[in-house]
Order: sequence, then C-alpha cells, then structure tokens
Amino acid sequence: MEVDEVEKFQILVPAAQNRLMDPAIMELDVGGKTPEEEPHEGEEFGFILGGNVELALGDKTYKLKKGECFYFKATKRHQLANRGKNKAFVLWVSSPPNF
Repeated sequence: MEVDEVEKFQILVPAAQNRLMDPAIMELDVGGKTPEEEPHEGEEFGFILGGNVELALGDKTYKLKKGECFYFKATKRHQLANRGKNKAFVLWVSSPPNF
C-alpha cells in the first residue's frame, strides 16, 4: 500500500513479509485517505482507535467510528478516508502482508 496521503503509518512488526499478517497503525488527517487499492488476494481487518472514517469497499461505503472494526476479503477495490472533524487512528492488519 502506498501511503502518500496518510499522515503517519507505523508498521508494528518489522519484516512481517515472512509472516502471515502485517499489522500497522495508520494516522489520517482530516480529509486524508489511503490510495485506492486494486483487488488482490488476502483479507484485511481494521479497528478504529480514534476518529471517524469511511471505508469504500467495491460499490458500497461504510461509516465507522472509534471502537468499531471492519473485516473483508480484499477481492474488491478498497479505500479508507477520514471524513471526520479530527484525526483518525486505525489499527490495520493485512494478510498476507502487503504494506
């Protein structure tokens, strides 16, 4: 995942490419978003640590707030955006690793 519009992106387990999961903490400024990811193999999980985000998954969007989570097979286009009034913080886990 490219992280050019993400304020801060911290990989929690260095060299996770040799493992089954790749956990990271993402900080999104107001209006910030991840690049739209093309469909790929694998599964993704996220837990909203703070703020409000919008998950675009295929042709659907889901609004999520602090304390909520998402889980999906990555076989559809997907993107996460901060549509809130404050920074958003997300624990994001990708399997297999792709960060």
